[in-house]
Amino acid sequence: MRTAVALSLAARRPRLDDRPLDKRIGLVILATDHTTEVDFQRMVASDRIGVYVTRIPYANPVTPENLRAMQPSLTEAAALILPDETLDVVMYSCTSASVVIGESEVAAAIKAAKPEAAVVTPTAASVQGLRALSANRISVLTPYTIETSRPMADYFAERGFAIDRFTCLGLTDDREMARISPKEIVAFAKEAAAPASDALFISCTAVRAAGVIAEIEQAIGKPVVSSNYATAWACLRLCGDREARPQFVGRLMELPLEEERR
Repeated sequence: MRTAVALSLAARRPRLDDRPLDKRIGLVILATDHTTEVDFQRMVASDRIGVYVTRIPYANPVTPENLRAMQPSLTEAAALILPDETLDVVMYSCTSASVVIGESEVAAAIKAAKPEAAVVTPTAASVQGLRALSANRISVLTPYTIETSRPMADYFAERGFAIDRFTCLGLTDDREMARISPKEIVAFAKEAAAPASDALFISCTAVRAAGVIAEIEQAIGKPVVSSNYATAWACLRLCGDREARPQFVGRLMELPLEEERR
């Protein structure tokens, strides 16, 4: 016969911290995304900053129509990140969709669920990063088709950047984009960087460029900004983290956000 185990209730309730971690970053990423979550755990998450992820439906191929179709899911997705609790930052992790949907529309959809949060997109963060690096002339490398890349070329041109060279790899599936090897990313980056450019921008949150920024910068002799590298930098700075982070060597990670420089 089993002996009954005596259970007792503690004499008091435990004292609670205001938050488990000081800062909270929410990521809204595509259901098919292999890369963003891994990059943010490596570059951003710490014992002070928590990274919390939700995924939204997405159907390949990568076309303007399929990218635009994500817009109705943004508010609900943001609301699912720690429901009824505040976030410091919410980052929507799709570069091409941020252009097609529009940054203001993305921000409005996210703020409908998390009004207190700063909203970061890869495009806006990349512009901030390029400006922090004093880059006026840029080269751009995307994994997309020309059709999907065209709105992005217009986006950067409208913000005052001279585009010396714009290279498209012609892929239509973001899962294949995630499988481009780091060695291939470096090789294509070398070819994509025009001599007259001040910096190279590598688009797409699926592409594993953030891990080889330093190698590319050394190879081309110019600063490099990628989608995930820029958003990680922006999210860290918005959370008050101004550490240079030499373990993620790259010129941008040593700089403040533009508004912090004023």
